[in-house]
Amino acid sequence: MKNIVLITGGARSGKSTYAEKLAKEAKGGVLYIATSIPFDDEMKDRVKKHKERRPNNWYTFEGYKDLKQVFCNEKVHFDLILLDCVTIMVTNLMLERSGDNFDELNNNDIDIMESEILNEIAEFIDAADKNLKTIIFVTNELGSGIVPEYKMARVFRDIAGRVNQYIASRSQEVYMVVCGIPVKIK
Repeated sequence: MKNIVLITGGARSGKSTYAEKLAKEAKGGVLYIATSIPFDDEMKDRVKKHKERRPNNWYTFEGYKDLKQVFCNEKVHFDLILLDCVTIMVTNLMLERSGDNFDELNNNDIDIMESEILNEIAEFIDAADKNLKTIIFVTNELGSGIVPEYKMARVFRDIAGRVNQYIASRSQEVYMVVCGIPVKIK
């Protein structure tokens, strides 16, 4: 493994901008993994702005699952992967696994869902390790506020928090971005 970097912070803290700055400074090709699914005009506008900031020579993969497949394309050369954003990835995986009946899931169902999501992340990191790629993960810092009223939001906070902890445990560097200022915490 070359390096794993986790960049966390609140909404609009400057996480993505800092991650993109680090990726631009790296030598070699960059693969940008965009995990969002733009369903509405607001998200489409956010995605458009992210695309406009990226250099034209970066490769983009749009997806949130089975990410180890990015290592199978021999036509695309990259040394660094920027995955933006872990929490959107977790959201998509949760919704895919729960469907419209989230409130009907029991604790065992939720434990299985969390295990599957953590496994997805672990397989991706392991594949990157095997292929000697650097990864920059962008994620949202959660749990600093009140306990959410709705079950789905509480479960999301818990799963995303544990995913962030897992990625941080495998990372060589972790940054918290506050007001556009990155603070190294590991």
